[in-house]
This record gives sequence, structure tokens and C-alpha cells, in this order.
Amino acid sequence: MKTLQLVSAIGLLAFGSLMMTAVSAASIPDEKIATMRQAPIDVEPTPPAMQNVRNTDVKEVRSYPMQPPVIPHKIDGYQLDLKVNKCMACHARSRIGDSQAPMVSVTHFMDRDNNFLAELSPRRYFCTQCHVPQLDAKLLVENDFVDMEHLIKANTEQKKH
Repeated sequence: MKTLQLVSAIGLLAFGSLMMTAVSAASIPDEKIATMRQAPIDVEPTPPAMQNVRNTDVKEVRSYPMQPPVIPHKIDGYQLDLKVNKCMACHARSRIGDSQAPMVSVTHFMDRDNNFLAELSPRRYFCTQCHVPQLDAKLLVENDFVDMEHLIKANTEQKKH
């Protein structure tokens, strides 16, 4: 009996919470809700065309220390799953002589206790969780990021004056 009363009380609280959320959301005018959505919520807009992947094979400058390098080429159709890592066909130590690709960092061969492994660490196996290809796409949000080198130069010049 006590269990039934407890379940009923929890259900009533949950229902009340949902009703409060619905009432408070309904009372906010649409023009007051900040969103990047370009169409009303009940209209399915036509998606924009897919942007082209930069395919230059030129290393890009990193914006901050320890930033994972970006992928400077297309990776469409690359198999990257539990059985195969296509990235290692070029970036493995044994393949860089033929491919001229940079070798993966030694950190990719370390476990969480900083012990070196003979093979790629399982936690570093899925390359695209950190490394991403770049698109020729318009920014959705303005970016005022300042590279660390510019900050250092500005600080040095400010101290001179």
C-alpha cells in the first residue's frame, strides 16, 4: 500500500512538473526566444548544400598549444571501426616513408598511466574524435578568436610602451 502511494505521489509530481514547463514555455513569445533556426519549428526547411572539404594536404597552423592537428584532406569512405583504421594506412610508423604523411604522435601509443604500448592505444584508435577535416563553409556565428602568438606579441609591445 505504501509503495502504491509513493508511486502515485511521484507520478503526480512528475505530471505537475510537466504542466508547469508547458505553461511557462507557452507564455514566452516566439520573438523572445534566441535561436539560430531560420524557420518556424513546425516547418521543415530545405537543408543547405553540403560544403566542400578542403583537400590541400597542407598542414594548417594550430591555433593553441596541444590542439590536435586538423585533417587536411578528404576522408570520405575511410573505414574507421573496430576492425580497420584506414588512417593508419598512411600515418603508421611503418608507412610514412611511402606515404610522406606525418606519423601519429607517440602519445597515441600510451595508455592512461603513460606506459608505452607496442600498438596504437585503444583510447586513441578513433582518430575523428579529435582530428577533423576542414570545410570551405561560411561561419554560422562570428568568431573573434585571437591566436596565442598574437596575444604574446601584443603583450610584449604593450610592455615596451
